[in-house]
Amino acid sequence: MNKNLIVTMVTCFLLSLHLTGIAQIPLPPQVPIWDGNKVELTLHKLATNVYAIQPTSVESETTKGIPQATSGGFIVGEKGVMLIECFLNKRLFDQEIKLVRSVTNKPILYAVNTSDHGDHCFTNYLLPANTLIIQNEFAKENLAQHFDGIKQFMITLFGKGRGIEEATYRPADITVAKNNKVTIDLGGNKIVELINTGTAQSPADLFVWMPAEKVFWAGNPFIAESPTIPWLFDGYFLEPAANLKKIYDMLPDDAIIVPGHGRITNKAGIKYTLDYVQSLTQQVQAAVQKGLTLEQTQQTVTMKEYDKGYVLFNWLHFNFNLPNAYKDISNNKGK
Repeated sequence: MNKNLIVTMVTCFLLSLHLTGIAQIPLPPQVPIWDGNKVELTLHKLATNVYAIQPTSVESETTKGIPQATSGGFIVGEKGVMLIECFLNKRLFDQEIKLVRSVTNKPILYAVNTSDHGDHCFTNYLLPANTLIIQNEFAKENLAQHFDGIKQFMITLFGKGRGIEEATYRPADITVAKNNKVTIDLGGNKIVELINTGTAQSPADLFVWMPAEKVFWAGNPFIAESPTIPWLFDGYFLEPAANLKKIYDMLPDDAIIVPGHGRITNKAGIKYTLDYVQSLTQQVQAAVQKGLTLEQTQQTVTMKEYDKGYVLFNWLHFNFNLPNAYKDISNNKGK
């Protein structure tokens, strides 16, 4: 991609989607990034009564650098079910519920949204009326204020006619405050921790952790293993960098990790994200110390060592990750 074009596109980007409801963003190299009208979902058993729900393509395409649709899952306890993620459109939601019902007829007591991005929460409105929705507290506030704008943002990236237009707002019933966690006992020794570390990709992040089973739903902060790089396009960098490391350090080496958009992996599998962020931090810090402008930094901090075939590498690195790193590090200089 022409670097002058990248710079021009960056100047059009409003740094925070969450402050405006919708950002005028540069388009990725392909729209839709993945097609909600074509994705097929399948079930993966992770532990007794613990399942991941993922696109059928994750095993063959994740390591090829092809962007994948959202992963979620569910946990079955004696009392009922906790659903993790309510997907982009009714077509995917119906598949999700069919997979749940292939395992259990117990009621869906809780539904967890790990982000306020629409592919994690737009079908909340299709849940049973007595299901309790759980979100990060910021996610609830942002969706309440900017739901229509977030819908337009999702249409921009995932296309018209994908069922996004039909989404209606349904508020969360339970929220998790920043730097806090909520523990849910589903019965039958199924204990789930919902963790809000603060911004790890966006201020709306929520992690799902089962300490006994060592199963972790990573959401958007850890999109997928190599060659995927993180999507730090919500206007933040230094706080995500710190929180990504905090979460990584929290996890045991033998944790089973369901990334936000990739095949099931382990702690070693998500280290690529951490390595990229740490290297970007160091390289941008060096550029700022030299007094380089954003444009000069984009020309020098190309991070080719991490450009290993991910389709969205240039779009994310030059338009979002690097500019947000430059902004935060420049603002933090001398503090």
